[in-house]
Amino acid sequence: MQSWQIVCRSSELGRGPAKFNVRERPVVLFRDASGKVAALEDRCAHRNAPLSIGRVCNGRLRCAYHGWEYDAEGRVAHVPALPEAAAGASGFRVARYPALEQQEFVWISFGDDPPREPPPEFPHFREPGWTSFVMKNRFRATVEACLENFLDCPHATFVHRYWFRAPTARPVRAVVRTLEDGAVAEFFEEPRKKSVVWSLLAPGGGDMQHTDRFIAPATSRVDYRFPNGLHYIISSSCTELGPADTEVYTVISFRFGRIGPLIRLYFEPLSRLIITQDVKILAAQQGNVARFGGPRFASTRADLLAPHIAAWRQALSSGKAPPPPGKEQHVEIRL
Repeated sequence: MQSWQIVCRSSELGRGPAKFNVRERPVVLFRDASGKVAALEDRCAHRNAPLSIGRVCNGRLRCAYHGWEYDAEGRVAHVPALPEAAAGASGFRVARYPALEQQEFVWISFGDDPPREPPPEFPHFREPGWTSFVMKNRFRATVEACLENFLDCPHATFVHRYWFRAPTARPVRAVVRTLEDGAVAEFFEEPRKKSVVWSLLAPGGGDMQHTDRFIAPATSRVDYRFPNGLHYIISSSCTELGPADTEVYTVISFRFGRIGPLIRLYFEPLSRLIITQDVKILAAQQGNVARFGGPRFASTRADLLAPHIAAWRQALSSGKAPPPPGKEQHVEIRL
């Protein structure tokens, strides 16, 4: 599946090379002479020493073993033992991966050419009037399991009991719509009683507008809007490190007027506590999937976005056309 994936935050990439593993592939990142990010496979074409233990010299990546230097395209630009050879004349090179920086994150793709569309943006990240913070978490789970978890309401009543939701058994109407880039679920008359999060972060009455959106292939977005102008957005981008090993970058941006930075003082640690609960339950789930030799899932109408996540990712993996937009489903669940 060719797509953009976050490798790290821009601030993590300093003057020297940095090593990462994405989709079980060793990758080295560095900045060329212009400061642009370059991504190569983490091996020297000469004797396979890791390029990530080398250094950056004049915008080129120098191997620590024999000093071979690589440009941002992965071409050998200099061989110290053969100084008379013109740059690239040896014909040796290593794989180069498309890379870009967007909103303080470094993204790469594993195709020969970059995907046609840029990575999805984190909405209102660092915008005036909004307060933002970033969380990075490692999940022992598949990308699909992470996405399903982030966009699943019923689990919050049990995994995040009283922190985020409380069992009320009230009927909640949901409308699921397919989109050009995924699917969205919109909820109506959703209860928010006995919740630490909403008692602190949504003072006052009025109905809460809540949408859960899947953006193919690996992004989730959850919006909560309130009549008094408060707005919270939780966006997560999933990077596949291995078959059941996912790194998730979550950006939370919210509008709470001038006291937004003050609200962040307790909202951020509260968010970290809640996502830690998700990390634990998904690790338990994946451990049991492995123990029983594979997934044995049963699905119901309450799994609102799970079938859309699976259908999109299967289509993209097989090169088939994704599910068509414009379909609508009305479901009643209890929360």
